[in-house]
Amino acid sequence: MAFQFEEFSLDSERRELRRAGTLIALEPQVFDLLTYLVRNRDRVVTRDNLLDAIWNGRVVSESTLASRINAARRAINDTGEEQRLIRTAARKGVRFVGDVVETPAAGQQAPPLKPREETSAGLPLPDRPAIAVLPFTNLSGETEQDYFSDGISEDIITALSKLRWFFVIARNSSFIYKGRAVHLRQVADELGVRYVVEGSVRKGGDRVRITAQLNDVATGSHLWAERYDRELADVFAVQDEITEAIVAAIEPQLYAAENFRAQRKPPGSLDAWDLVMRALSHYWRVTRQDHVVAQALLEKAIALDPDYGKALGLLGTSYMFTAHMGWMEMATALPLAERAATAAIHADGEDPWAHNALGHVHLFARRFEDALAEFETALRLNPNFALAQGYYGLALSYCGRWQDADEAARRAIRLSPRDPYAPVYFGIAAYARFLGEDYEEAIRLAHEALRQRSDFVGAHRVLTAAAGMAGKSELAHAALQELRRAQPNISLAWIAEFMPIRLVADRERYLEGFRRAGLS
Repeated sequence: MAFQFEEFSLDSERRELRRAGTLIALEPQVFDLLTYLVRNRDRVVTRDNLLDAIWNGRVVSESTLASRINAARRAINDTGEEQRLIRTAARKGVRFVGDVVETPAAGQQAPPLKPREETSAGLPLPDRPAIAVLPFTNLSGETEQDYFSDGISEDIITALSKLRWFFVIARNSSFIYKGRAVHLRQVADELGVRYVVEGSVRKGGDRVRITAQLNDVATGSHLWAERYDRELADVFAVQDEITEAIVAAIEPQLYAAENFRAQRKPPGSLDAWDLVMRALSHYWRVTRQDHVVAQALLEKAIALDPDYGKALGLLGTSYMFTAHMGWMEMATALPLAERAATAAIHADGEDPWAHNALGHVHLFARRFEDALAEFETALRLNPNFALAQGYYGLALSYCGRWQDADEAARRAIRLSPRDPYAPVYFGIAAYARFLGEDYEEAIRLAHEALRQRSDFVGAHRVLTAAAGMAGKSELAHAALQELRRAQPNISLAWIAEFMPIRLVADRERYLEGFRRAGLS
């Protein structure tokens, strides 16, 4: 992008400043400072903003900062006395006040005149403000502290998701960008959002510094930025402040009308919270061993804080997922999960994870209506809970409502389009299509699930049954071989006993598909 003001042209791509076509030499920090001021011309930029943006949070002297600002002024024929373009706001900061026209950088095509309706990746912008929260950068210099910065990001996502006027991209899709240098426009296009939140966490001793910035990617402008220095015990209040500020920046009229403040129940012990954040980092990896590690961490968290609703809900969900994958005996998992889920509801009835866990328990205990009610409650509490949305689709499919199941699974995919659990959602959609006797589409969706995750047992099961019913004998036999590798204990008896298919006709058709594939 190039910025035109007076007779100057500032090209951020080529890193060039020209006056009437003549190149002006600038030190890199001075160029970055001038570009930052021009991009943020709609607000006063504080000293802390400049330190974070230009010096990556490193503290520099007032004289160094003043010299860089003066150099930027000299480059554009301004002075500290005249302040024609860069104006000082006493005791607040500086602001670029010149009239700016944004134009394409050299070699770039002009942007469309109309607002962007669809991203280049083909994801249409939803009817609500769509936002993605990128994983906050860990500036502590210790990789073992990654879980802490990840936890801050996830809690912001959770709090934002409770606002029905936001469309919030789920945690797993945002977190694929962790550790990657990626342009915000690419993030917006791939996730189908207009707004992106990014930030950093620096944890040292008993204190934590959290910086956050809200970007309008469509215009390239920064809507809001702030830095919070707090005692570590105040981290939950800081998260609420960040969420409240983001809401105010994006929809100020809604904020004024509703006077929203995100509410959450912090656990009684920060150590327990740490353990849950560590557990989540394993949970989202979707492997058998990682779930074992996550369960052990969650048990430790609950031992420290027996009323920690999220820990209990996550533990119950993990038990049911491992049993559904065939990684754990259902007879062992079900009572453990039910005890954890029930305790989660008692500890915090407003936690969507608690209702998600209880929904799983009811489903595999064949209490179908109770299962649907719990998933619906989880989604009422957090409409953007992609995991609950996907498993709501599974519950609907096991109840024989395949059209509703297909819709729910596809919504889960849209909520979190780049998600480690996306293969699960594709597998649920495939099973829904199998029930609708659309075997070709079931095969296609199962193949997509396995393309993303070759060890996903559920997709192997659907592919085997769908290929069997479609008369694709060669594919069915090959799929069954892969299924046996992924789930050695698979059998017709296991399917009949542990897959809670409500309607006899649906269960018999599923079993018939496996019989035709050669399973006994």
